[in-house]
This record gives sequence, structure tokens and C-alpha cells, in this order.
Amino acid sequence: MNEKEYTEYVEKRAKKSPILKNCLFAFLFGGGICTLGQGFFHLYTYLGLEETDARTLVSITLIFIASLLTGLGVFDNIAKIAGAGTLVPITGFSNAVSSQAIDTKSEGYVLGVGAKIFTIAGPVILYGTFTGVIYGVIYYIATLIWG
Repeated sequence: MNEKEYTEYVEKRAKKSPILKNCLFAFLFGGGICTLGQGFFHLYTYLGLEETDARTLVSITLIFIASLLTGLGVFDNIAKIAGAGTLVPITGFSNAVSSQAIDTKSEGYVLGVGAKIFTIAGPVILYGTFTGVIYGVIYYIATLIWG
């Protein structure tokens, strides 16, 4: 079977994805997560926290909720419906780290969880940091040249 025949075979057999529905659900669930975060922000500022502290507490709250739902096995069920909507950076990252910790717990806390917890999220941290450094250097040089 050559490449063209294989491609045709796969296209016939592949389940068609309802793109519009998936986009709508991702938008609604992602927006819902962001709205929930905004609601927590308003709650925390209403309770008297400074804006900076409230923002920090919102991040902590969303990380906690996503980790808890991952541990309870609920996050994956939500993700099946919401699709990319659950990849809002803070909750998606929390889920990636938490699920990796759960998966490697049986290997022990040091050699399992400790060694492999950032297997999935590690590249995100590495390349995000690296890109930030490169951007910072370019920005610094540009400000030296063009003021």
C-alpha cells in the first residue's frame, strides 16, 4: 500500500470530528473557567484582600480545584466534553502535573512522583522560560539600539 492509498484508507475509516460543536464547547468551558476565576477575584477583593493578593489566591484556588478534580477522576470526564476548553493554561497545567503524579505514585514518592512529575509539564516550563529569556534579550538589545 503506497502513501496515497494509505491516506485514502485512513480518511475513509477516520471518525469525522464535529468541529463547530467542539469549538463551541471549548469556548464555553474555557470561558466558564475564566469566569469562575473572575468570580473568585471579585469574592476575594470583596472580602478585603488587596488586588495582588486576590490574583494570587485566584491562581491557587484554580490550581487546587483542577488538581482535586483530577484526583477524583472528574477532570477527565469534563475534558471529554469540553475538549480544548480545559486547557486554559492554569487548569490544564495543574491537570498535567497532577495526573502525572497520580500515575507514578505506585513507583514511590522519590523515584516515581519526584522524578517523573514534570515529564509532561517539564517541556512547557523549559521552553516557556527559554523563550522568555530570548525575548528579554531581544527586547534589551532593541531598547539599546532604538531607545
